[in-house]
Amino acid sequence: MLAGTLAGTTIEWYDFFIYAQAATLVLAPLFLAPVSDGNEALATVLSLATIGISFLFRPLGAIVAGRYGDRLGRKKMLVFTLLLMGGSTALIGLLPTYTSIGVAAPVILILLRVLQGFSAGGEWGGAALMAVEHAPLSRRGLFGAYPGVGVPLGLILATGVLLLMTSVTTDEQFLSWGWRVPFLLSIVLIGVGYLIRRSVEESPVFRELQERKRESSAPLRDLFATNTKQVVLTALVFLANNAAGYLVIAYFIGYGTGTLGMARGPVLTAIVVASVGWLVFTLYGGALSDRIGRVRTFQLGYALVFVWMIPMFLLVDTANIWLFGLGVL
Repeated sequence: MLAGTLAGTTIEWYDFFIYAQAATLVLAPLFLAPVSDGNEALATVLSLATIGISFLFRPLGAIVAGRYGDRLGRKKMLVFTLLLMGGSTALIGLLPTYTSIGVAAPVILILLRVLQGFSAGGEWGGAALMAVEHAPLSRRGLFGAYPGVGVPLGLILATGVLLLMTSVTTDEQFLSWGWRVPFLLSIVLIGVGYLIRRSVEESPVFRELQERKRESSAPLRDLFATNTKQVVLTALVFLANNAAGYLVIAYFIGYGTGTLGMARGPVLTAIVVASVGWLVFTLYGGALSDRIGRVRTFQLGYALVFVWMIPMFLLVDTANIWLFGLGVL
């Protein structure tokens, strides 16, 4: 079960991150620069904004997938979100640029990104719930961390594929067709993920709920009626967590290769190394939360983020690849 959850989550987040990384590298000049009258800085800002747009639709994806996951099963919704994410990603790889179809190109790009955001929202909650519902009571933190491990694994895979393509193509080839390969690779990965997820069994908790037919007629209303404070606080916790993560995932790649003028390959390599550290500490944090509690684990993590934030920017700004790598780590 854990392997199936992890594999599917890794593939979904590969799809999500390949866009985030390509946004500042190629999507800005190919789809958004003409819209911004050739202003490269504005094109970069617009490309980052398309990343942000997807987050507006993640809550909707979570609500829809959660609702139908309770009715139809976690597995069916996880298969659905996987296929939706993969289809959206592959279509981006086939999308003509602004020079071919004009303003329709960025419009379609944004619509596909919206579908990615919707899919990611449904994936995250469903995968975590599936893992925790299969977990022994004393190891829920560790089991719940496995879908989280799929995030850095997806980032490693996405960055590794981009690094490979930038290594075997010239800058002209990469801008012409090389950037499309990582998006189209999603077709193969989704096929593998589909087969794996189809073999995962529904959780015992879901089967028990189905037998008892215990389903609220308005679960979202009931949730906010009784747990408004907890929902808002949890959302704020993850808001800060995602903000810190996306500095490494998207912003620092464009900042390093653009503003600082660093070579693309070493910057992507530094992101891969940082992702390995992310993976290790995700598992460690999950196991630690089983020992000291979820709240104390979050407090410890945010304390480390707060302490490291200023040194991180100072190290990145040196434009020295070793110090850059240390900063994003």
